[in-house]
Amino acid sequence: MSYKHPTALDLPMVDPLPEATQKYFDICQEKLGLVPNVLQAYAFDIDKLNAFTALYNDLMLAQSGLSKLEREMIAVAVSSINKCFYCLTAHGQAVRELSGDPMLGEMLVMNWRAADLDARQTAMLAFSEKVTIASYTIVEADREGLRAVGFSDRDIWDIANVAGFYNMTNRVASATDMRPNDEYHAQSR
Repeated sequence: MSYKHPTALDLPMVDPLPEATQKYFDICQEKLGLVPNVLQAYAFDIDKLNAFTALYNDLMLAQSGLSKLEREMIAVAVSSINKCFYCLTAHGQAVRELSGDPMLGEMLVMNWRAADLDARQTAMLAFSEKVTIASYTIVEADREGLRAVGFSDRDIWDIANVAGFYNMTNRVASATDMRPNDEYHAQSR
């Protein structure tokens, strides 16, 4: 199997992949038209891949008071602050697709404040920004600001966890020079 690792590290993908992993990759290929490079990057260690995908799937796809678009918006706003090329490309595409608005995806990539957002989205992204830049400064007034625009305490938990997850993944992606799939660049424009 000819395979170029999507990071600057020489970590060969397990070959052959376990049946369950191969099935997951096949589903990605079928639904997305690609296997995201982040999954391929983790495929050198199936336990790490499974831990990553379990957390991602729980935070981004499980039942939540946050819509999938809102969670993707958090991913892009956090990734913009951290200047993560991989996540800005991949999650910017997801925002374009989910919103049906290519301009929204681009605005969030550059500066989320340039976007015409409602009070709920603005509070959510301001809180996510604070989690990213100075989480130690968050106080009850910040959480109250989220409650004031309709977020429940469970929603606040989800906002904090999605922002925290992307702060972690941004750092791993940047530190390993993880490259996004080329296909993301042209999708949903």
